[in-house]
Amino acid sequence: MQSSSNDNDNADVLVLQHLNEDGPGYLGQWLDEQGLRWQVLCTEAGDAYPASVAGFKGLAVLGGAWSANDDRPSLRQAEALIREADALGIPVIGHCLGGQLMARAFGGRVETLTQPEIGWLPIRHNGSETARAWFGDAAEATVYQWHHDSFVELPPGAELLAGSPACAHQAFALRQHLAMQFHIEITPQKISDWMAHPGATYPTLVLRHPDTVQGPQVIADRTERHQNGSETLARRIYETWRSRWTR
Repeated sequence: MQSSSNDNDNADVLVLQHLNEDGPGYLGQWLDEQGLRWQVLCTEAGDAYPASVAGFKGLAVLGGAWSANDDRPSLRQAEALIREADALGIPVIGHCLGGQLMARAFGGRVETLTQPEIGWLPIRHNGSETARAWFGDAAEATVYQWHHDSFVELPPGAELLAGSPACAHQAFALRQHLAMQFHIEITPQKISDWMAHPGATYPTLVLRHPDTVQGPQVIADRTERHQNGSETLARRIYETWRSRWTR
């Protein structure tokens, strides 16, 4: 039910995509399974983000290799749309870069961490009512990570929900919104695409940060082990996001 049209009159969800290789993944699959109509706009593919999100029920912002602090007009427009969605009561969900843009949009701060995280790594939520609403009762989950930056300072009023040893801020909630540092939308195909072109620094990062950056074979083995659990958690997260839609 994906649409590439710039007419949002018939779409339930707007998905903002930054780079060609970081598409909706499991989020798109879930939206289709729910029979929802959704529109994805990709900056790198030449799509312009809209002037407004009015008329949508939900806004999803994807990840990408850029820094949220980069001087790019599309990133600032994404932040403006996040703020407008908040004003209109439209729930926003952010994945990695998308979560970082949410932090910036609402007054937080994004910086580069001491250690990057790449691969299947554990996060732990804090057991709060909000955390359990989004993530379920199980406190620990293994999720897919690919980031060096993170939202190191949360926006005013935000509630920290989860962290990891290398990244204290893995997820926060603010009103009806959820920002995540990890890639809950991951699929084996996305991993395969990323590992085909992991970037020039990746081999060095594997050697320099063995605790938090996994090599290709480890990632492949753990994808087989953890993908189903990731999708189960994703369904929980996306269903909670949808439950906050107001129309």
